[in-house]
Amino acid sequence: MQAFSESLFADGESTAQPASKRRERTRKTRVAPEEVIRIFAEEYRVLRPRAPMPQIEVRFRTFVSLNTTIRLREGKIFASLSDLLEGAPESVLRAIAHILLAKLYRKPIDKTHNLRYKRFQYSEAVARQTEHIRSTRGAKRWLGPEGRYYHLNEVFDALNERFFHNLLGRPDLTWSEHYARRQLGHYDAAHNTIVISKVFDRPSSPRYAIEYLLYHEMLHLKHPVKVRGTRRCVHGAEFRAEEKLFPQLAEATAFLKRL
Repeated sequence: MQAFSESLFADGESTAQPASKRRERTRKTRVAPEEVIRIFAEEYRVLRPRAPMPQIEVRFRTFVSLNTTIRLREGKIFASLSDLLEGAPESVLRAIAHILLAKLYRKPIDKTHNLRYKRFQYSEAVARQTEHIRSTRGAKRWLGPEGRYYHLNEVFDALNERFFHNLLGRPDLTWSEHYARRQLGHYDAAHNTIVISKVFDRPSSPRYAIEYLLYHEMLHLKHPVKVRGTRRCVHGAEFRAEEKLFPQLAEATAFLKRL
């Protein structure tokens, strides 16, 4: 079995939620109309002109975000599209079908389809709708800001006064559920939450390392993600310039590399 999961908004901001909630969301499905299955069949034929046509099943699911998945099982193709794509233009559905099938069969992705996909992905209306759905359907796991050795609210307030003249409104702050070493911190705009890995809540972690992580995420509050054409600008010039103002940047980044 081959499986691929495509997110139309892969921005690195995961929406954590209990497994029971995830199952509840994905149980609600609707079989896609014949015209959507026809689009997948036509794109399959373009990519594999001489191969037998497999049975194709496409369903719309109530995902937490604007996600799409495709699987090949026992010679049959199973595609799941976010219910937010119901009513999308045919050209967009065709682009999604092409990209999913190309990834499934390891074929080159057509540049025209890829560009159409990205333009739809980063359009203002779709981005606004996706953020709304993530905030209403998703559920953050909440451990709170108080750790055993560090309190995130206290660190935030000190940084806010030191670097931002107390002008930043404090979002929800929480330690991560696990001792994550890959994603050390992130800002979830949909839930207005900053999450810091619990791996830093220990006496051996220097305060400047936690301050730097939180300072970085606070810059995301001040400098939201911008879309330029078909590209998302997460760390723009202003962001990078302010990040360099952190006085112990070299020490902090060196410490993070040693984790």
